[in-house]
Amino acid sequence: MIGYVIKRLLLMIPTLIGILLVSFAIIQFVPGGPVEQLVQELRGASLTGEVATSSAGLYRGAQGVDTERLKEIRELYGFDKPATQRFFEMLERYARFDLGHSYFHHKSVWQLMIEKLPVSISLGLWSFLLVYSISIPLGIAKAVRNGSRFDLWTSTAILVGYAIPGFVLGVALLVFFGGGSFLQWFPLRGLVSDDWSQLSAGAKVLDYFWHLAMPLTCLVVGSFAVTTMLTKNTFLEEVRRQYVATARAKGLSESRVFYRHVFRNALIPLVTAFPAAFIGAFFTGSLLIETLFSLDGLGLLSYEAVVKRDYPVVLGSLYVFSLLGLITKLITDVLYTWVDPRVKFGAAS
Repeated sequence: MIGYVIKRLLLMIPTLIGILLVSFAIIQFVPGGPVEQLVQELRGASLTGEVATSSAGLYRGAQGVDTERLKEIRELYGFDKPATQRFFEMLERYARFDLGHSYFHHKSVWQLMIEKLPVSISLGLWSFLLVYSISIPLGIAKAVRNGSRFDLWTSTAILVGYAIPGFVLGVALLVFFGGGSFLQWFPLRGLVSDDWSQLSAGAKVLDYFWHLAMPLTCLVVGSFAVTTMLTKNTFLEEVRRQYVATARAKGLSESRVFYRHVFRNALIPLVTAFPAAFIGAFFTGSLLIETLFSLDGLGLLSYEAVVKRDYPVVLGSLYVFSLLGLITKLITDVLYTWVDPRVKFGAAS
């Protein structure tokens, strides 16, 4: 196991470099970079929202800006260096976990991500806890009552929720309960109220969840179906195995067979998927939900970085998310061997 873990850790290095190389290469061919945007602003072209290009593919925004000023702008963003040199300098910074500074926010990428984390953690963590705490017991109950009216009606309910897009549900909630055309039970924007710091401890908690009620509803309604049906089908598959028939033949009670033998084996796929879902919850970002409810999280930050060609934010966040994803996959594989001792990585039969 130690050798396998070391091998996987070493393989992360070329994997990360490959991800960054492909992304960096694509960026070189994307028009409308930060240099061109600043030149357009200097010439006032940004007021019309037009980005004009010449037949040679060069921006006309450079016309009217003297060569010396254009050189200063390129040096400001580091585009006076060859692409290969910029790529290797970026790798050297990332090796020290220095993600650089945003072109437009005038802050470090780390600082920007930390500022957006409260929204993303609030949405991701609570939606994760709600989905797991409801879907797993519901899936077990459906497996025990397979084919009953309870199974039929709950399947219908969660599949209807799965079919409704989150942003459509969000618009409906705003119209009916957010002060649209009917009731105004919930706030329209923000994670907390403006006077949140002046509230008591209990009032702060209530205000916090009051603001999260509608965004969380939009996020979790469509997520119940996958986890619930996975839990149900996994339990039903285990019930049909030979060891269950053997346990019943020995005279064990149905509850003992189900919770002592089936339960432990059926939870293996869910337990091994837990690290990825849990870590992902801290960095989740939903652009449509954040935009709809005026929440400034990582989803909105990533979108604005792509639109504005804020390359340090784009590549820095990609590096962090890719690294976390690779580490999480390793933890998942190691956890799988702990939950199911039959699995042996690298073992020859």
